Amino acid sequence: MSNPFNRWARRNMPTREGMAKNKYLAPIAHRFLSPELWRFTRRSVPRGVALGLFAGFIVPVGQIFLAAFLALPARANVPLAALVTFVTNPFTLPFWLYVANKVGSFTLKIDAATVHAANDELASGRWEQFGWFLQTAGVTAFGFIVLSVVSAAVGYLLSGFVWRFVVANRRQARLRRMAEERTRRREMKP
Repeated sequence: MSNPFNRWARRNMPTREGMAKNKYLAPIAHRFLSPELWRFTRRSVPRGVALGLFAGFIVPVGQIFLAAFLALPARANVPLAALVTFVTNPFTLPFWLYVANKVGSFTLKIDAATVHAANDELASGRWEQFGWFLQTAGVTAFGFIVLSVVSAAVGYLLSGFVWRFVVANRRQARLRRMAEERTRRREMKP
């Protein structure tokens, strides 16, 4: 019995055929059909997660295509890279904008003196139309860059550990079943 996340992932994960038929990917669709890009291995899974997180935060539109393009030379898992980009979507965008703004302002350490000097320049009239945009968008954009790099690194490490944990648990369960089967067979022998 599968959990709700597995069902959602299977339903939303792109297929090889779907990506091959996509009009934007048509020129390089033959590269997406390589079986190594669709296998879940200990190396391709963390790469796919990292590239998906990077593309999800770095580009506001077209993250799936960017993640798929980046997965080709990195030999990362294409469907996982595309699926992980859903961490940023229209429903979560306001939250991520707020977080990126806070991360950007913390990273840049904008203090009162800097803001005052910038406000004086903006009030001079040359930048009046773009004043609010420059104050907020620059900090937020830098915050998204920081988020993309940090989340990609953390996602790579975390997915590598989770992958090893899941594989180790499956192996232990398989060994346990084999031992139980051996014991049952010995008991059944006359």
